[in-house]
Amino acid sequence: MSARRSTLSRIRWGRVIGAGIMALLCLLIMYQLWMFCLVVWYAYQDPGSSAIMRQELSRLRETDPDAELRYTWVPYDRISNTLKRAVVASEDANFTEHDGVEWDAIRKAWEYNQRQQERGRTKMRGGSTITQQLAKNLFLSGSRSYLRKGQELVLTYMIEHVMPKRRILELYLNVAEWGVGVFGAEAAARHYYKTSAANLGTSQAARLAAMLPNPRYYDKNRNTSYLKSRTNTLTRRMRLVDIP
Repeated sequence: MSARRSTLSRIRWGRVIGAGIMALLCLLIMYQLWMFCLVVWYAYQDPGSSAIMRQELSRLRETDPDAELRYTWVPYDRISNTLKRAVVASEDANFTEHDGVEWDAIRKAWEYNQRQQERGRTKMRGGSTITQQLAKNLFLSGSRSYLRKGQELVLTYMIEHVMPKRRILELYLNVAEWGVGVFGAEAAARHYYKTSAANLGTSQAARLAAMLPNPRYYDKNRNTSYLKSRTNTLTRRMRLVDIP
């Protein structure tokens, strides 16, 4: 009798665990479907804000309850081609050719970061494409975890499947962070050069693109030797890249 009870107990627990796993899978599928619906929505509708914007606004309001972000959406045709070329040259030279993820770049960045950690250095390198950065900025957060990275990859393939490259670049240029509370090409052009995104010159565009990996730092440190060197490099490279 006790053996039978033990067997029945194991069966009941097996069913409970199985039901729990099925419930989690259903929730995961529903979440991914919701994300896919949002990707389709943003393929045609311009976002009023992004996950990174909301996170940054919350951070700023911890010390200043009246803080506001600088953000103005502008369509693709009202962003200078010089900025488009500079950003692609800086962030993702193969943007028009890949399907959203460059696995070789991710591997090289991981190996570089491992070496940096072994040497006790904090400077890290990213291997993310423009599409991956858009997925993070628009939907996720700046946190670092394998779970967030996994979701970023799923969203990246969704975005590439649904949106043309032109729309991906348009969204990225409009939601990218360009300084403390500064988001998008138009706000960046106004903040740094008192002009519009449509009227940016070559050196101005190259400098803005050079700032992208660490915009808050370069907002406060605008004349570092690295920034000048990187700007000069991008000025030469940007003529060689394709834009959609």
